[in-house]
Amino acid sequence: MKTGLPLRFAGSAKNYGAVSALKPTDLEIRDGEFMTLLGPSGSGKTTLLNLAAGYLEPSAGRIFIGERDVTDLPARQRNIGMVFQNYALFPHMSVADNVAYGLIVRRLPKPEIQRRVAAALAMVRLDDFGARRIQELSGGQQQRVALARAIVIEPDVLLMDEPLGALDKQLRRQVQLELRRLHEEHRRTTIYVTHDQEEALVLSDRVAVMRDGSIEQLGTAAELYDEPVNAFVAGFIGESNLLPAKVVSVSGVEARIDIPAFGQSATVSAAKGLKASNDARLLIRPEHVLIDREPDGLAAEITEVVYLGELTAFNLRLATGETVWGRQITDRSLKRGMSVKASWKRASARIVPKN
Repeated sequence: MKTGLPLRFAGSAKNYGAVSALKPTDLEIRDGEFMTLLGPSGSGKTTLLNLAAGYLEPSAGRIFIGERDVTDLPARQRNIGMVFQNYALFPHMSVADNVAYGLIVRRLPKPEIQRRVAAALAMVRLDDFGARRIQELSGGQQQRVALARAIVIEPDVLLMDEPLGALDKQLRRQVQLELRRLHEEHRRTTIYVTHDQEEALVLSDRVAVMRDGSIEQLGTAAELYDEPVNAFVAGFIGESNLLPAKVVSVSGVEARIDIPAFGQSATVSAAKGLKASNDARLLIRPEHVLIDREPDGLAAEITEVVYLGELTAFNLRLATGETVWGRQITDRSLKRGMSVKASWKRASARIVPKN
């Protein structure tokens, strides 16, 4: 099966009267890339997906699949594969008939349909399930049938709209890994919509973090986690402590800051474009909070201890009243009410604009 074509949005926007669901957006999904649109409800991610699918008409801008301008084409002429949140499978049909539906509509020869259906079911590891009814399948198996039905038509672009939302946490994680395996083995241009940050980090080649109809930041999982452009992205990707800080000066990629919560100054890495006048936040990830490591650390009290199996999360209240969350390999000696010395890995901290 082919891998698909690049998809490009050029100034694409969608308005509903005076309400802007998607502000003018430029975005290119590369050939064979898995791109996730991540953001809270109302951020514009589903609007962008539906513009690509042809379910919505843009208020401005153009949309290209490969070199073809598809802006004015209906969904059926775009060669798009779509996996919906509720799967939209036909309960009265067998698994094989569900997968074959798009090929039958396209009037392909029966031997070609049988060949493609067998290949698609093998791809999602459902080789022996073709004769089963949809009601006989688990939620994870139904999700894979929906995926097979979308890819069997050999779409130029595969679109997935929160397809794992109905699965429980454990099954969801299993299917995430299955989707990642499938993409690595058969790379296909894919846009995936979710509000689940962990899902986005597990699956994606790149992630577009969206807010209020715009892309806040586009990058790999590592770039978004280590180098967020602002406090919104920092708070949306991974767990974070965001403490008020005053930017004293900026020099290249570093900034000198005052940190009221710690009663000290420090030099840390700075987000691009940060200025001394910005209202800023110091980002410290929980895994970079240390306790009982430095004798000259900050006096703190452990107010919460949460055991997470191999990890322990703990909340510290500093003498200034500020609280920070930390996380480390499980240490059962940690108890609520303990007095400790706290510090933080300065090389891993980052100063970012508040907004």
